Amino acid sequence: MLEPFAYDFFVRGFVVAGLVGALCGLMGVYVVLRRMSYIGHGLSHAMLGGAVVSYVMAFNFYLGAGLWGFLSALLINTTVQRRRMLGADAVIGVITTASFAVGVAIISRYRTFTRNFEAALLGEILGIQPQDLLAVAVMTVLAAVFVFFCYRRLLFVTFDPEVAGYYGVPVQWLDSLFALALAGTIVVSMQVIGVTMLVAALVIPAATARLLTDSFHRLVLLSVGIGALSGVAGVYISYYLDISSGANVVLVTTGAFALAYAWSALRHRLAAIQGLRALD
Repeated sequence: MLEPFAYDFFVRGFVVAGLVGALCGLMGVYVVLRRMSYIGHGLSHAMLGGAVVSYVMAFNFYLGAGLWGFLSALLINTTVQRRRMLGADAVIGVITTASFAVGVAIISRYRTFTRNFEAALLGEILGIQPQDLLAVAVMTVLAAVFVFFCYRRLLFVTFDPEVAGYYGVPVQWLDSLFALALAGTIVVSMQVIGVTMLVAALVIPAATARLLTDSFHRLVLLSVGIGALSGVAGVYISYYLDISSGANVVLVTTGAFALAYAWSALRHRLAAIQGLRALD
């Protein structure tokens, strides 16, 4: 049972999978409740452009990709607010696909890279280096601090932004900080879970937790816990099955969602039966 932990690369992957799962679970609560799943999907693809450009310009990978994602998020929010005739999905599609195309175009032009961009697309948990683990740990702490100090305001803005603005809540500032935190979450998670499956790590834990509770406080805790446990379980199981760790993390998370969905359906059915019996 403890054989995998004899390898340093597995220990790093095990720890970083738990951190990324918890981080995505935390941010995913607000992504799901704000109906921003498409933005999370789009930003994960848009950041490929920022990652490639940061390499070409000899710029730090995390800073370059994170800044690119942050600016993309701000551009999406600004365009949606000012151009009411355009739907959010159309704006997101234009900005994120254009960014992704920039990355692909540059990759096709400069064919030699020291950073493995295939790992950014598909994930490479067991290839994580100590600096990547540090980046994930720092981002997890920063996101937790942000949510802790802005908890009530974020809750207000999430459910009723117009009323929140009326009561003096700095909605635009909070949206900008959230965009920055979401961009940071995506950029540190790219190497772990991969661009193609990152949106699942953001959405599924929060959606699973939503099936289990109506309390926002418990929703946050459950989403973080489900994300973290799915991460470590997925990596551990993938060692014995000899399959992609990132894909297995998503499959484990999906399995948790299926169980929660079945439990939720059963619970509602039992409640309906009890209600009918009470009427009789």
